[in-house]
Amino acid sequence: MLAPAPRPTDPFAVRCSRTLLSPWSRLSLLALVLLTAATLVVLYEPQRLLASGWPQTGGAGAVLLFGLAYGLCTAAFVPRPVLNLAAGALFGSGAGLTAAVAGTVLGAAISFTLGRFLGQDALRPLLKGRWLRAADGQLSRHGFRSMLAIRLFPGVPFAAANYCAAVSRMRYVPFLLATAIGTVPNTAAYVVAGAQAGRPGSPAFLISAGFIVLSGLAAAVVAWRKRHALRRPSPAADAETAVPVTGTAAERRPVAAA
Repeated sequence: MLAPAPRPTDPFAVRCSRTLLSPWSRLSLLALVLLTAATLVVLYEPQRLLASGWPQTGGAGAVLLFGLAYGLCTAAFVPRPVLNLAAGALFGSGAGLTAAVAGTVLGAAISFTLGRFLGQDALRPLLKGRWLRAADGQLSRHGFRSMLAIRLFPGVPFAAANYCAAVSRMRYVPFLLATAIGTVPNTAAYVVAGAQAGRPGSPAFLISAGFIVLSGLAAAVVAWRKRHALRRPSPAADAETAVPVTGTAAERRPVAAA
């Protein structure tokens, strides 16, 4: 018995699917998602709800719910210092730090996933500038170490670091692990400051405020010193810009004298 002949594929459907799944279509979707999130933040200001309108309930459920809201807000460009202060004011130092770190990792994972699946294929061919190639090479080859340094020293916007890492070849586990470890000191300083906001003269508040100022100054010094390293072309960039040698090995072999 003869097998049924396969149905011909609809060319229009194939073209539509290719167009919808193309890198630039996915990048347009990412831009639309980010623009929508930023608009919602401007219109509804969810940071105010987390800072002052959060239900005054305790327990692990409230901390977990706050961590989920924290992650969504950071993915939507809500400033983390505001959320960290709110976590300390609502839950105290211990539970507030737990919720803030968990929300930070969640928000970083959301941003990294969006950038990796919707933006990487379209943006990687655009990494042609010297600084862009240097940053991409550093994140791709030394992902954990580079992201840990970025998280430890404030100054680089949280969302910008997430999407730059997503465009590079950094893997998920080093990215999330470096985020979880590197954000603890600075996050703890803001959480403690929020928990002690009612007592601005207390030693805990003064120590946390001093740590925030000193870490900001240290980040500025590191960035000032690293600017020279970024201006120098890396060996990988030199290899990419080198003129390729054409021809096979036999063609390049010198001809022996007769």
